[in-house]
Amino acid sequence: MDINRRKFLKAGGVLALGLSIAPAKSVLAGVKGKYAPGPNALTAKNWAMVVDMNKLEKDVEACTMACHKEHNVPNIDNKKEEVKWIWTDKYGHLFHDNKHDFMNKEMEHRHFLALCNQCENPVCVRVCPTKATFKNKEGIIMMDYHRCIGCRYCMAGCPYGARSFNFKDPRPYIEEINPNYPTRTKGVVEKCNFCSERLAKGLLPACVEASTNGGLVFGDLDDPNSEVRKVLDTQFTVQRKPSLGTKPKVFYIL
Repeated sequence: MDINRRKFLKAGGVLALGLSIAPAKSVLAGVKGKYAPGPNALTAKNWAMVVDMNKLEKDVEACTMACHKEHNVPNIDNKKEEVKWIWTDKYGHLFHDNKHDFMNKEMEHRHFLALCNQCENPVCVRVCPTKATFKNKEGIIMMDYHRCIGCRYCMAGCPYGARSFNFKDPRPYIEEINPNYPTRTKGVVEKCNFCSERLAKGLLPACVEASTNGGLVFGDLDDPNSEVRKVLDTQFTVQRKPSLGTKPKVFYIL
């Protein structure tokens, strides 16, 4: 191979690499810019939540509606195609590790709030082939909708059923679009993000704000003086499927 051809191939390879990387960089730059923390941003090293069902029970519907309205979650009646960020389910489905044959019947059939557990050791991040799912510096498991190719590996990996797939265009199923949060497209996975876009503006998550009786406590798990840590230090709490080693950061007072 002569020197000119070698230079030509080398230059072509660099150009091709640049073209393949540029779109991803521009997408990430756009996402970073949109949710860049403002001067009043709420910050933490490791965001976590405590769900106190004894206080939250009357506010469950309000919390769900607030979350779904904030994030343009479509209202699709078909269970096989529904999209949900937070929802309710029975004790036996959510706390399988803590279920036994002599459970209190009222507790066994009671419904509890469920959402993404924002795991310290997230399976979904490891299995995502495009890095559309990633953990930010504050411990929140995020989604880059532009990078998602709809392979659903993250859905298969998540042991909490916290992810939804858009089998159809979700926009016709949104009653009133919130212009402050992007709508999604067909073929994209989505989930709760602890309202990272609200935290950047200095606002608490929508569900926490809708919980009028202190049923949802939000704070920095790494700060011993945070509200979350104060609750965890004084109350007995459980997690969902802790035996899997994912280290979920949503705790429950039952």
